[in-house]
Amino acid sequence: MNKPEQPGFLMPIPDMQSGTDERHLAIDQVGIRGLKYPFTFADRDGVAQPTIAVANVYVALAEDRKGTHMSRLVMLLEERSAPGAPPLTVAGIGDLLDDLVLRLDAPGGRVELAFPFFVRKTAPVSGVASLLDYAVTLTGELSGGRYLNTVTVAVPVTSLCPCSKEIADYGAHNQRSLITITVRPNAPVFVQELLRVAEEEASCELYGLLKRADEKYVTERAYDNPRFVEDLVRGVAARLAADPRFDAYSVEAENFESIHNHSAYARIARGL
Repeated sequence: MNKPEQPGFLMPIPDMQSGTDERHLAIDQVGIRGLKYPFTFADRDGVAQPTIAVANVYVALAEDRKGTHMSRLVMLLEERSAPGAPPLTVAGIGDLLDDLVLRLDAPGGRVELAFPFFVRKTAPVSGVASLLDYAVTLTGELSGGRYLNTVTVAVPVTSLCPCSKEIADYGAHNQRSLITITVRPNAPVFVQELLRVAEEEASCELYGLLKRADEKYVTERAYDNPRFVEDLVRGVAARLAADPRFDAYSVEAENFESIHNHSAYARIARGL
């Protein structure tokens, strides 16, 4: 006859994930994706900025392991977002990855965090300040004992067509463009550095708030700095190639054309 359960007594629960699998097929990546979680992120100025990341977290699974412990992946993010936890940084993605493979006893892993990053910008003439958001993605991967990480920024800018400026009597067509930079650094790098590279190679950068004097400035600035989509990627790529901190990079530019119903696009990639 079974004894009645005593208050506070818990029956043992089988751990199915820790069992063995007889098919002997290792899994490259298994984990969670699309989980939104709050973080703080600190860049060059060291100020912790609240944000919400979309997280993909994976581990490699050995051929004899039945499954991985998904709850531990969420716990990893929970601990990093808890009050008092240090802010995430570009360099800190490596520590997050080390923690991941250690607690899952995994031969490798990958972390991808995509989040908006805000910069307070000052209008060029009036000096009014406003926030502008940029899309940032940090990735870290540990495979075969080798650690690789990348930083991606998507930067909205203005581009003005050199051909239109040359042939038109009354102006030139311009449009908003998106420059996307991905780098694999071998030394410290900051998000805001990459943002500035993209903005400085554009016809003009964007601002969240402009007065009439500012609008005049940015319009004329773009007119004085016409750029084809090819110019955008070449200008950025040349600067990345000359920077010894980057082992590999890619640059994409998409112009959302104002006189066509299609976009113009260009890409340069070296090592990625």
